[in-house]
Amino acid sequence: MHNEGLGSWPARRARKTPRRPALFHDGRTLTYAELDERVTRLARGLRSLGVRRGDRVAYLGPNHPSFLETLFAAGVLGAVFVPLNTRLAAPEIAYQLADSGTSVLVHGPAHAELVDEVRYQAQVREFVSLTGTGPGAHGYDELLEDAGGGAIDEAVSHDDLCMIMYTSGTTGRPKGAMLTHGNLTWNAVNVLIDHDLAADEVALVSAPLFHTAGLNMLTLPVLLKGGRCVLTSGFDADATFDLIAEHGVTFMFGVPAMFQQVARSPRWDGSDLSSLRILTCGGAPVPPALIAAYGERGLTFLQGYGMTEASPGVLFLDAEHAVSKAGSAGVQHFFSDVRVVGPDMRDAGPGETGEVVVRGPHVFRGYWGLPEQSAAAFAGGWFRSGDAARVDEDGYAFIVDRIKDMIISGGENIYPAEVEHVLLDHPDVLECAVIGVPDDKWGEVGRAIVVPRPGSDPTADGVLATVAGRLAAYKIPKSVVFAEQLPRNATGKLLKQPLRERFGAT
Repeated sequence: MHNEGLGSWPARRARKTPRRPALFHDGRTLTYAELDERVTRLARGLRSLGVRRGDRVAYLGPNHPSFLETLFAAGVLGAVFVPLNTRLAAPEIAYQLADSGTSVLVHGPAHAELVDEVRYQAQVREFVSLTGTGPGAHGYDELLEDAGGGAIDEAVSHDDLCMIMYTSGTTGRPKGAMLTHGNLTWNAVNVLIDHDLAADEVALVSAPLFHTAGLNMLTLPVLLKGGRCVLTSGFDADATFDLIAEHGVTFMFGVPAMFQQVARSPRWDGSDLSSLRILTCGGAPVPPALIAAYGERGLTFLQGYGMTEASPGVLFLDAEHAVSKAGSAGVQHFFSDVRVVGPDMRDAGPGETGEVVVRGPHVFRGYWGLPEQSAAAFAGGWFRSGDAARVDEDGYAFIVDRIKDMIISGGENIYPAEVEHVLLDHPDVLECAVIGVPDDKWGEVGRAIVVPRPGSDPTADGVLATVAGRLAAYKIPKSVVFAEQLPRNATGKLLKQPLRERFGAT
């Protein structure tokens, strides 16, 4: 086998544990042998559609075995997988398809209409529908059934590109993080070591697979270890209790909002959660009250900090220190090197605030098609996170602020520049700024501060209508306030901190 990348994982697992269950979804179980067989057939099917080494294959749809089959099949061929966020609007999807140069798009039935809308905006050559419906679409199952014989032995190394995973761009355009097979493998190894995963792990995958955490911190490490992944197409607190009981779930990942909904359920007090062993939480800090609620049930949150560009794990707080180092993001993963530095790249002292920088075999190659931005993201081989932190005397890092103005809402990253860019299209909006404000359900949500054009009288609803359909729903500000002017420095740069102080309260 010349393939040492992710595409070889199903075959390697099938050699060791062919009859062990790999995936469960919607009442159906796939063993590792069955997964390997389906991945091989899909790889042949994609090859029949002209997919060759380096070609991009995108996937748009909710959590489903076909997501992982497409990822692995692309890896068999040496092709590049492009997971698309199902929450994005049509123009955003069209941009990512065009930017990545995707040649084949696999999509679920719920997105057929959106796919039809973007069909002529991107140069996608072939469309594969899970239901086989839609103009010019190949049926997914038919593609597998019609796949011819013949082995595929494409040489794929850890240095080869595996995935382009888009991150929201601070300049208003998403950037495609180029993750190699080695990046994703080493991240999975870090998880195996630091989470102490077992071979009989049962993971509940209700966080979206198109997110770096749901895919790379949960699903791929469990499949590498030979455990079982229970896939749900969306998160539902009530269903979570049923799935834990039915499958003996041992490992869950979620953003705080998901765990809060579970704890607030009427079923919380009477439920049997004894099978749960690992609860990992990311995307936003875990509120102390939530930690206490789960602690009363004997359950401990393992918190981490990461970014798409690092595949994503950077820092991890283990159970042993969850209480004594509460509020910390922990220490670096086993095969990670992390520093907190000043502008001169010298290490900040204990308690001093600096920027988090990271290097290691899991850190990405750069941004797709953006060599200058890629080069600027590194300093002396260290990736610059743009996030500020301080480190205590024991080496535990505390994330204290985002140097970038990113808003994290329900685990989704929102970059204000992207939203502001669209809001400025409203004829009555002279200037605008978007900040994050606290929200009980989502952690924080966007608020737009708008300076109206002289002589105009815009309404909040009218301003927000500009954004509808152009950006994902979670990016749309939940409130609008009007101001006479926005604070700027001498060079004209917008100052967000005074805006947060004046308009940032709930």
